[in-house]
Amino acid sequence: MKFGCHISIREGYLGAAKQAAALNASAFQYFPKNPRSLSIKEFNKEDSALCKRFCTENAIESVTHTPYPTSLTPRDENKRNKIIESLLNDLEITDACGSIGAVVHFGKLISNDDRLASYQLMIEMLNEVLSQWKGNCKILLENNAGIPGSIGTTLEELAQVRNLCDQSEKIGFCLDTCHAFASGLWDGENWNDVLGRGIELGFFDHLEVIHFNNSKYEPGSGKDRHANIFGHGYISEKQFDQLIKSPQLANIPFILETPKEEVPHNEEIQQLHEKWGR
Repeated sequence: MKFGCHISIREGYLGAAKQAAALNASAFQYFPKNPRSLSIKEFNKEDSALCKRFCTENAIESVTHTPYPTSLTPRDENKRNKIIESLLNDLEITDACGSIGAVVHFGKLISNDDRLASYQLMIEMLNEVLSQWKGNCKILLENNAGIPGSIGTTLEELAQVRNLCDQSEKIGFCLDTCHAFASGLWDGENWNDVLGRGIELGFFDHLEVIHFNNSKYEPGSGKDRHANIFGHGYISEKQFDQLIKSPQLANIPFILETPKEEVPHNEEIQQLHEKWGR
């Protein structure tokens, strides 16, 4: 099993990879640049190349997470252009570091009267970015955490948006367990149903990473509040056990986005290895 966590790039890309190794992690996630800005980063090519080499030599996998202002459903043209330029910059950094892909949140509802408008805008945005992207890493669409019925909370939505894009081979998925729980997609008791539907849709064929988080609130709450895996949330070890032992997830990196103030990441990663490492 590949376990890891989100790591700061304060010490650079190579520094983040070395920190992952020090945590006994076989995977990690990082922001490619300032997480609160869509600015273009002139990054250190030597640092990214050393990060890629270190990860290859130490069998560590990684993904990036795009900055918080990134949206696939921007409401104005100026922001749309900034997001497209920022996403291409994120992909360039992601590729240079040898990472699998860049996680992007599924879009938000932009019209209560025309729900299709949001999906159409997402597909237009993805097509525009990917028509310009010639690298190897992918855009990884992440499921949302809204209340049941919100946009971006079902496997069908993720799979269909990917299918309708011109270059779907450049798109993969990120499954966030807290988001799935909060949205009611996975209530802790229906994993076999989720798995079966995902297999039918081809979702798991393109799943590249799992954000492995417990939930501070009950299933279907719509609240995106992450908790530590063991004994800190509403998802039990037994429920996680059913998910994590699915053959379809055997080679997928599990990345913690849990509160390290409550349980330090090195301790939580060790707990994961003791419970499920094989």
